Amino acid sequence: MMRKKYKVSLILFVFGVAILLTACATLNRPQFGHLPEQARLERIKQSPHYVHDEFAYPIATPMLRDGESTLKIFWDNFWAEEQQTVPTQALPTVKTNLLALNPHQDVVIWLGHSAYYIQLAGKRILIDPVLSDHAAPFSFLVKAFKGTTFYQAKDIPEIDYLLISHDHYDHLDYETVTQLKDKVKNVVVPLGIGSHFEYWSYPLSKIHENDWFNTLRTDTGLNIHTLPARHYSGRTFTRNKTLWASYALETPTHKIYFGGDSGYGTHFQQIASQLGGFDLVMLDSGQYDPRWPLIHMNPEEAVQAAMDLKAKAMMPMHVGRFSLSPHAWDEPFKRAVKASETADLTLATPKIGQPIWLNEPITEFPHWWESLSLTGLFPVNLNQKMSQIL
Repeated sequence: MMRKKYKVSLILFVFGVAILLTACATLNRPQFGHLPEQARLERIKQSPHYVHDEFAYPIATPMLRDGESTLKIFWDNFWAEEQQTVPTQALPTVKTNLLALNPHQDVVIWLGHSAYYIQLAGKRILIDPVLSDHAAPFSFLVKAFKGTTFYQAKDIPEIDYLLISHDHYDHLDYETVTQLKDKVKNVVVPLGIGSHFEYWSYPLSKIHENDWFNTLRTDTGLNIHTLPARHYSGRTFTRNKTLWASYALETPTHKIYFGGDSGYGTHFQQIASQLGGFDLVMLDSGQYDPRWPLIHMNPEEAVQAAMDLKAKAMMPMHVGRFSLSPHAWDEPFKRAVKASETADLTLATPKIGQPIWLNEPITEFPHWWESLSLTGLFPVNLNQKMSQIL
């Protein structure tokens, strides 16, 4: 009886937060950003990927499978079998001193979830940084795992290119990008997302908005290719008014692919046919669920996508810092390891903050998640379902 009352109270809590979310959106809280308008909107309308007043993947991509709804998902999750969606202990990490790195050393450093610090061709690149301890418009929702919030704005060096894949809260964090504003020289975003940055006082001269298959060429031989992904966008209940993307970073010596949030699709083979194989690909491998099968990949699909991309090495991402799906927090790592056993690639699973040096062969890392205690189960993080399907 007590458990039933607890879950009913949580249902009321969820609906209360939904009302609060709507109210705050109406009040134009800065975290919600700003939708494209005027000249920016006119440019968007010229994109072949903007159809019927919204962006769309070339193949039909409903957010949810038939018979599902957001309300039904909330309800089902309340009564779901419990999984350990959050680790019971602080995750093991390595705090590499980013300020002390030689900028001419090519390196990839995972900052947790889908955030990366990268150095290529003498350029410092930051992708989808979330330095906050939450991935939602309210600090009490979608809390980071213990031990994973240790990089702060003061730890980040001057950034040549800040890349954002799409405008969901676990990829575009208002607090982070405003704290880093004076350190960022250039912002590279898909069409429409420049509206958020301009609203947050970034000068228009810093913002580079790109459609799929656009390329930004730098003065050191680094090419930044904006490429497709199979997902959706939106920071409020208005969706798909800004584009989402993946990125390829290409130099004369290295090629890296950052997949953003994406379901499995034909774009992976298309990208490989245009750019060739990759030294390292970072692919969406977590926060999947059979109820939204087309907008996030499971680990087996991610390994297949890596093979489609002709990758030498793959790193799972969208994992290891936030729980946005009812699966166990470490399940993506375990499934990726098993799926990669028959694939002709190296599965790279560093700790948060642990460097991958690109001028050395990429090798496998110890399975750090196996060392954590599995005693005790956590219920599904019900408060996090306000940001479900991010």
